[in-house]
Amino acid sequence: MKIKRFFANDIRQALRQVKESLGPDAVILSNKSVDGGVELVAARDYDESAFAGQQSKPRMEPELRPLSGTAEVPAPAVHSDLRLQPTSPPSQQTRQQPAPSLRSETQHQHQATGSQSSRPRLAPVQVEWSQDPALLEMRREMKALRRMMENQLSELTWNEMGQRQPVKRELLRRLMALDIGPEICLRMVERVQDFDNPDQAWRQALHQLAAELPIAQDNMIDEGGVIALVGPTGVGKTTTIAKLAARYVLRHGHRGLALVSTDSYRIGAQEQLNTYARILDVTIRSAATPEELKVTLNALSDKRLVLVDTAGMSQRDVRLSEQLALINSGNRMVKRYLTLSTTTQQSALVQAASAFGASEISGCILTKVDEATSLGGAISATLHSGIPLAFFTDGQKVPEDIHLARAHTLINRAVTLAQERTDELSDACLSLALGGVTNDVHG
Repeated sequence: MKIKRFFANDIRQALRQVKESLGPDAVILSNKSVDGGVELVAARDYDESAFAGQQSKPRMEPELRPLSGTAEVPAPAVHSDLRLQPTSPPSQQTRQQPAPSLRSETQHQHQATGSQSSRPRLAPVQVEWSQDPALLEMRREMKALRRMMENQLSELTWNEMGQRQPVKRELLRRLMALDIGPEICLRMVERVQDFDNPDQAWRQALHQLAAELPIAQDNMIDEGGVIALVGPTGVGKTTTIAKLAARYVLRHGHRGLALVSTDSYRIGAQEQLNTYARILDVTIRSAATPEELKVTLNALSDKRLVLVDTAGMSQRDVRLSEQLALINSGNRMVKRYLTLSTTTQQSALVQAASAFGASEISGCILTKVDEATSLGGAISATLHSGIPLAFFTDGQKVPEDIHLARAHTLINRAVTLAQERTDELSDACLSLALGGVTNDVHG
């Protein structure tokens, strides 16, 4: 194994040095305070071999030997409490001999056979140290200790910020109350210039957040083309298509519009779209296979705008790739717009954006804004994925409840929703959230 010593001003810097030098699977053998800081001894690369007897006999404990080219630092001894204690360095003679239990086993075999050559020697067996129960338990304990230390340091940092920079800490609290990701909140606070005036600092932070929010520059209704709405189940794609179609009819009339349904999975999906098509007096087609969609789009080549309603699928659905391939099977270029519900958790929104191909998405439509208790998750997911926002919906009325996405409008609604909530984040929750971001940044 490879063993190294590390010196640093504090335990956090020392742990970072261990991770950078030996990797995340390193094991801490010892730590102590020294002049000017702390000293850690860490190890990695457990790759030893052991001899084993017959299968019915218990497994022998392998003898530890340091690899060549490394310092001879005492190997750890595993105790019942699973703490690492240094042992005295083994002598050269001890390292050249097998373990006592192995010698006794060999002698027993000689006595039973009467001759060393009467039974072939057993080949050495490679021991997978990474799967050793004792080492796995030690690794879990070390991770638990590290988390405990990081949590304590995060709490100290949060309290110190409250004493030295109370306005900055209050600004972080207000931003995180919007359910914005902590890493985004930290980035916004770092861009604020004026901390002397709390209200002015708050406005600057919101302005920075609105400026960073990606917004689609073109209007799909005016641009035209073939537009396909994709997204998870239950986000309101069919209703959103009806709203977009109604807006188009009010502006340009019904002759240049057509609707296409590829949803052959959900019962009643096509009937719902057929109802909207009859009300708007527009052409509607259905296509369940790539060949059918290709023929349908070619037949609708004279239409200025073709809206395609797709089947809602989870980001973990194995049929998702087939659905995306169906959309791209036609000769006409199809623009994909991702439809996401603001009532969904942030992590699920980020996964959905990745599964539906964030790099190939032309824009995003946020739905159910009127049902959401917070817009922070949707805003954070949009910033993470970089998909520009095109529209958002806030009701069931067609076509009144669909609006062009405006950054300041969404940020203001997020602030209003945060003010309506009565629950407040505790200092412990805030310090843990910010501490996790700091640890990820600094390794």
